[in-house]
Parts: sequence; C-alpha cells; structure tokens
Amino acid sequence: MLDYLVVGCGLAGIAFCEILEKSGKSFHVVSDNSQQASLVAGGLYNPVILKRFSLAWNAREQMDSAIPFYRELEKKLQVQLDYKLRVLRLFASVEEQNLWFEAADKPNLDYFLSTKILKNKNLNIHAIHGFGKVRYTGRIDTRTLLKAYSRHLADNDKFLKESFDYDEFQTHTGFLSYRSIRAKQIVFADGYGLKSNPFFNYLPLNGTKGELLTIKAPDLKEESVIKSSVFIIPLGNDRYRIGATYKWKDKTNTPTQASRDELLTKLKTFLRCDFDVVEHVAGVRPTVADRRPLVGAHPLQKNIYCLNGFGSRGVLIAPYAAQQLYQHIENKEALHPEMDLDRFTKKHFQDSPLTA
Repeated sequence: MLDYLVVGCGLAGIAFCEILEKSGKSFHVVSDNSQQASLVAGGLYNPVILKRFSLAWNAREQMDSAIPFYRELEKKLQVQLDYKLRVLRLFASVEEQNLWFEAADKPNLDYFLSTKILKNKNLNIHAIHGFGKVRYTGRIDTRTLLKAYSRHLADNDKFLKESFDYDEFQTHTGFLSYRSIRAKQIVFADGYGLKSNPFFNYLPLNGTKGELLTIKAPDLKEESVIKSSVFIIPLGNDRYRIGATYKWKDKTNTPTQASRDELLTKLKTFLRCDFDVVEHVAGVRPTVADRRPLVGAHPLQKNIYCLNGFGSRGVLIAPYAAQQLYQHIENKEALHPEMDLDRFTKKHFQDSPLTA
C-alpha cells in the first residue's frame, strides 16, 4: 500500500513528488508526457507582469519557495537548472518610463523594480528609450528538469510511463487502486489533460496554446532577457528562445505557421541582426479564467486531489502550490482561498446537490 499515486510529471507533479520524497512518503507516478506545457515553457521566473507593470499573484511567497526548491533539485539531480538572468523591459516611449516609475513606488513592487533607466548598449537591439530592470529573476531549464526527474523516478522504480486509464482505476473504502498499484491518496497533476479527467473536468480549465521559437543569432551577443512585444531569452551558444503566443481556440500541441509569422513579425520590430529559426514548439497551458491555480480535494472523494491551473507561471507557482496541497492533506491546513478549487465546486453544484 503506497501513500500516494501521482498522475502527471510536469512541474506540478515534480514539485509534489519532491515534497513526498523529503517527507518519507511512498509513491508512484503515472505519466505519458503528453502534456507539453512544462516541456516547451520559456522557464522564466519573473514576479512582475511586464505588460501592466503589476505584481503577479502571491509572487513574493512563490519566489521564497521556488528558488531554494530548484537549488536543492540541482544538487539532487546533478544538473544545472537555474540560470540567473536579469530581465529588462524595453520601453517604447517616455510614457512607459513614467508608468514604470509609478509602479516602482508601489508597496511590494518596489522590491523587484529598479528605478534606474538602463541605456541600450546593444546595437542589434532597437531601444532608444532604454530599459527597466526587474530584480531577482532567472530561467529554469524545464527540459533538463523534466528529463532528469523522470529518469530519477524510473531509476527508483517509481515511474510508469503510460497514459492513465480511468477504466483501470477504482475507489475502495480507505484506499484506491490502479492496475496492481494500491494507494491511500491520488493527486492529479495532469495539466490540460484535466479536460479528460472524469473527477475534475467540471472545473473551468480553459487552456491557452503557446508557441515559441528558438533562433540562432551569432551577432546578437545578448546576456539579458529582453521583453518587448515578445521575450528574447538567452539559452547560450548564440541561441535564444522567442515567445510566446496566446491562442484560446486551438488546443493542439502542433506548431502553426500563423504563430510563427506572428512571433517573427513582433521580433523584427526591435531586433536588428540576422538570425535563423532552429526550432518551433507548442503546448497548451493549463489556464483558469481568474488566473489562479486549481488545488484541492474532489467534493465527494476526499482522497482524490487536483493540482493544476498554473498557466504560464508554473515555474514559480508549482513549489508553492504543491506545498500548500501537501500541508492540506497531511496536516489539515486550509488552502489559500484564492487557489482552493472549492470556489468553483460550490458554484457548480449550487443547484444540484452533490450525491454519491
């Protein structure tokens, strides 16, 4: 009898598994890696929404959880994951500079926003109004993380690579079973796969498709992340990730020519050197209308849990939300009300009371 069965091995699943290992809990993971959001993510940890110069939800608390989390994972997996990069917001006008200064005076934002306007020194970037700098930022190499962690689980006989078959899943008094596996609890960290999950598909997970390009630009020589109409994220070896798009109708992981053209058009408004596109990837982010995670227990089956809805900020949110869920399950601590999926469960079943 295991303590936990975890479905999904993206950022959410990894974060929860790490807590289980540290706590000495027994568990097994089922994942087919079909959800691409974590794999194709830009990987930035940036506490500021740079389109509106506002602080992301619970950003300070998430940063406090995330940075030591990835540092410990680096030691455990013997890989580099955390690349410290400064994030520069390219100003399109003097008005944007003024809005930046106003934002930097606000409580909490003042911790992350530098009030010094940085002059552009890169001739291959068009930025006549300079940049604003965000403090304490960087990039997590999500591809390396997902591959290394899946290998770690497999090496310890904790990983079953397959699509979760709901026909093979049964609930019993006091425990659950999946094929030959028996566990006390199950946590679904299945990303956009939640839409096919019979226990949680009532939740309003919208899903937003994102596409990114990787370019090779030997003349660019830029070491900072540049945010304008798109991000330029340095990857090393003259490679840069360009992203991302936000599409609400297409729910496939297939890259499209339209999004490629959109990204290139936006990039060329401020990039002034030649480059080659070397990769084009896509994935569906698990997004929610109110931009808050979906965390908590099924309304009827109290040993079935959801850990989802991180949108484009999974790198930051995952360690924080996973810790919240673990404390909720093991120590009966209340979830943050803005992430508790009860906010939708109560509304959904308001006119039709829950029945077993």
